[in-house]
Amino acid sequence: MLRAIAIDFNSYFASVEQQERPELRGKPVIVVPVLAETTGSIAVSIEAKQRGLQRNARVFEARQQCPDVIVVESRPDVYIRYHRLLRDIVDRFAHVKKVQSIDELECELSVEFHEDPAGALKLAEKIRAAIIREAGPCLRCSIGIGPNWFLAKLASDLEKPDGLVLFDDKDLPHALIARNVQLGDFTGVGPNMVKRLEAAGLTDVAKLWDAESALLRRVWGSVEGARFHSWLHGGLQEREPPKHNTIGHSQVLSPEKRNPTDALAVLHRLLQKAAMRLRHEGFYAGGLQLSVSYRDDTDWSADLQFNETQDTIHFTHALNELWSRRPRAHQTKTPMHVGVILHRLLAAHLHTADLFESEKEASRTKLLSAVDTLNKALGKNSVYFGGAHGATGYTPMRIAFTRIPEPEIEEIDPSFGRRVAPKKKPAPPQPDIDEFPPDGPQ
Repeated sequence: MLRAIAIDFNSYFASVEQQERPELRGKPVIVVPVLAETTGSIAVSIEAKQRGLQRNARVFEARQQCPDVIVVESRPDVYIRYHRLLRDIVDRFAHVKKVQSIDELECELSVEFHEDPAGALKLAEKIRAAIIREAGPCLRCSIGIGPNWFLAKLASDLEKPDGLVLFDDKDLPHALIARNVQLGDFTGVGPNMVKRLEAAGLTDVAKLWDAESALLRRVWGSVEGARFHSWLHGGLQEREPPKHNTIGHSQVLSPEKRNPTDALAVLHRLLQKAAMRLRHEGFYAGGLQLSVSYRDDTDWSADLQFNETQDTIHFTHALNELWSRRPRAHQTKTPMHVGVILHRLLAAHLHTADLFESEKEASRTKLLSAVDTLNKALGKNSVYFGGAHGATGYTPMRIAFTRIPEPEIEEIDPSFGRRVAPKKKPAPPQPDIDEFPPDGPQ
């Protein structure tokens, strides 16, 4: 039975750039967070991959390997706009059950396709044609179809770019063996898990298929092994929702910001973004971690814990305290990358204010709510705390593949119409009081 479609957009960030900029089409392109020779690429175009370039390669290394490579600075707002367009296009054909990442969609097949492989393949081609027609020919994708998302995801990964692979549970495990699927091809099976499977005698897909659920549970050391067994055999056992454990931001420093003073200002701006997200998503944080990476490839980090709060001012004092703890030897090094993480998260409805701080917390909550509202209505950095001064333009929106930022939180929320409050409807005209005698209208 066929129930799921996985759609994986190939070389997504680079493909969007090629769609937006025709002069990049057909050429090797890498996308980077900042224009610096030492930064690593976050996306590589299909043409660049064909020349051997891989994601995370540093710019100077990419130039050595491919002298005609074109380096493009990332534009997260554009990628999010295309993501939303692509999601809407796909949703017209197959319900988008879950956004797995900015370049990957999990979709449900309607009942009419459950026993119709040929029809499911035709549907996939219609989706691809609609994407090309409405989003552009550079937005290429690999599509997998299967009994569940786990197997559909595997299918979408086997042929890139422009792949279309279908696994019907009636054809398993023979279809997997025929495709020469390796243990490491499955989602959730990394190099260490491959070693554990092989140590248990499960050295190939055929043996993995024949293994009992109890054996896989022992290999995983948890119920995840039993879930894996169910998914492999086409089952629909739901995955546990990921727990929200941290909120953080990090930044590769541009060359002019690679000094302690500017690095600290960038950290303050990152912290203020994280605190705004924390409040927006309804959490309190009880810990702050600061990390710095240096040009000589050394790293330093420190952590501070406190009573759960949403207070940016409290976080600011904690950040300054951590920054002061840097070892003396690190204070003269050149910082290259900085990051802050708010952790020990607590849902807002579980928070109880400190008995002796409740009045202060209430007033700070009103203040911070007003600051957030102004930044949503008028644009980011309209109001900010002084520690970020000089760095407000150096913490642009970034996209992690597992988290899609909301531009409304990081930029301007269109629902405010660039106003602090919605426009009020004009009141109905009131009669002049002098029109009527003292006893009212006659």
